[in-house]
Amino acid sequence: MYISKIEIKGFRNFKEKQILFNEGVNVIIGHNNAGKTNLIKALSLVIDTQASKRLEVDDFNKYNSLKELKLNPPKISITVTINKGTNEEPDDLVTIANWLTKLDSEYEAILTYEFFLPENEISNYLKAVDEILDTDSMAIDKVWKLIKHDFIRLYVHKIWGGNIVNQSVADSDSLQRFDFQFLDAIRDVERDMLTGRNTLLRDVFNFFMDYEIKSDSTKSEVEKFKEIRQKRITFSAKSDELIILLQQRMKEGKEQILSYAKETGAAFNNAEPNFEGSISDVEMFSVLKLIVEYSTGIKVPATHNGLGYNNLIYMSLLLAKMQVNSDGNYMGSNSKVFATLAIEEPEAHLHPAMQYKFLKFLQENKNKKKVRQIFVTTHSTHITSAVSLDEIICLHNENGITTVGYPGKVFPADGKSKKYVQRFLDATKSDMLFAQKVILVEGLAEQLLMSIFAKYENESLEDNHVAVINVGGRFFDHFLYLFDSTQPNTIHKKIICITDRDPESKKKTEGKFKRCYPYEYDVDRATYEYQINPSATKYPITSHPNIAFFSQDEIKGKTLEYDLILHNPNLELLITDSMSSQQEIKDLMKFYTDKKPLTDYITKLRNSKENTRIAESIVVNTTWDEEDKKIAIIASRYLNSVGKGENALELSYNLKENLEKKGTADYKDFIVPDYIKQVIDLICQ
Repeated sequence: MYISKIEIKGFRNFKEKQILFNEGVNVIIGHNNAGKTNLIKALSLVIDTQASKRLEVDDFNKYNSLKELKLNPPKISITVTINKGTNEEPDDLVTIANWLTKLDSEYEAILTYEFFLPENEISNYLKAVDEILDTDSMAIDKVWKLIKHDFIRLYVHKIWGGNIVNQSVADSDSLQRFDFQFLDAIRDVERDMLTGRNTLLRDVFNFFMDYEIKSDSTKSEVEKFKEIRQKRITFSAKSDELIILLQQRMKEGKEQILSYAKETGAAFNNAEPNFEGSISDVEMFSVLKLIVEYSTGIKVPATHNGLGYNNLIYMSLLLAKMQVNSDGNYMGSNSKVFATLAIEEPEAHLHPAMQYKFLKFLQENKNKKKVRQIFVTTHSTHITSAVSLDEIICLHNENGITTVGYPGKVFPADGKSKKYVQRFLDATKSDMLFAQKVILVEGLAEQLLMSIFAKYENESLEDNHVAVINVGGRFFDHFLYLFDSTQPNTIHKKIICITDRDPESKKKTEGKFKRCYPYEYDVDRATYEYQINPSATKYPITSHPNIAFFSQDEIKGKTLEYDLILHNPNLELLITDSMSSQQEIKDLMKFYTDKKPLTDYITKLRNSKENTRIAESIVVNTTWDEEDKKIAIIASRYLNSVGKGENALELSYNLKENLEKKGTADYKDFIVPDYIKQVIDLICQ
């Protein structure tokens, strides 16, 4: 069996939300305060028998209207649904029998935790809140303060089994068969595991002692019991010899110690204090300490070990403890039937390679049935890149509304886009799943420059939790399946796609489109056919609830590099060391500063096939004015002189260095292209 879903109402950031779980590993991700920890806490309230069930006023979801608060006292309800699944154990059905809501072969059981004000106190609550005026601007705050001071102590909690309408309390014995082990983000593993005095280590020692006998399938339980009992008797006899030896060494000293007791009058009525004792194999555990032993023979106490390795050791011990708890032969009727492991931020103190290894370790333990279901909350892109899309659950919180996305369930049935995205999501590109907002771009230039452009507009993409992801071409559609809020199971966050307009033309007598310049576009409809990048107009702003496409000007635009010059035609800062034709472009920029005529620009172009095309096309165009044509020549030559990768790195460095000079005489004015400005304004809202 497995926990198939949880429905949370009125708890912390969850006003009312249903979340579906996988049968094996569940990797829960999302930006900070998306609700990952709250989800695990909600789960523990239902199935963790060791956790406190008592809540406080701050555990309620606060997004309630005054009308709602006056109608009924706030209540928390958390419902867990348990289904049969593919891996059924013999005791599964017996454990949940009293909670069943479906009795067919694919059975279903329900557990519901409720935290509520008892019926006999509701009238008092309604009278109290009714005295708070609706017109009071602080009315809602006053209601919550009233609950905190006068009513929260009266709240009670129950765990109901089966259909909640029946109000049948879940039996404690069955609940005890669930083993919920939670490792939170702020953990002191050294305190919890380093010596045999600790309960965790002592229980593990006790279970695995004489394991060669306990695990021997050729022996009966009676034979195992006798053999282990004989070992304990032998150990006790040898330990008694040590105690006798110790007492002999203490004979004279004991007399000195006890003489003080006699002098104080502690010995009377023929009774005297003395020392006596014995030690069992279990009690001997307290002297054992966890160490790390290297192949060289060097031994180091675990207290001197790195935090990351100690975390791994602790988690391995925790899994061993879960194995102990679920062993029916060892624990008898107290054994656990359903072992669940929840780990918050396992990446803490772990190198990326170790994060990957650890996740594989968890999956192997699930496959070996040492743990039935695993829940992991994480901010690690290394972990998300190591799991399948089907194992990821993405939480997103926007303006107090929590949404849930299931990346593995959003793609078309043919599987093409799903496979593409799965291959694409490495440790850097997985940022799109964690960020609060995402900008998808075609190439390296936009990826490197967007953050700097934002700073020129006095905005910060980092402060607004925006990830800029380079999708390596016009492959936006594959990723939009993840985020399209009009479709089920998607991740609801603001997505902006930046794509080049890339105008193209072809002769009607030929079959292939080729890139053209903006001043060549739509000039000769009789001879040529024209088209632009179809993505450029896919989702204009406001045409989709959470996705928008931006591109350059529909008449003058072409690419980002081209647009940089359209807005900064004489800014030599944009000329980088890796560019070709640097001096020619500087001369053209100087022409623009000196207001030279268009003929000078055409004359300046060095002799080449492409430059001849530029000159002829500029002359043929009769709709553009001379100013636009001058800038277009500079932009065309700039575009043809840059190499995408190296130029982008150098340009980002130049612009960043210039920004640091702002307020000084050395600062150069730089104008961010209009469509980029629009993107920054929208994404930073």
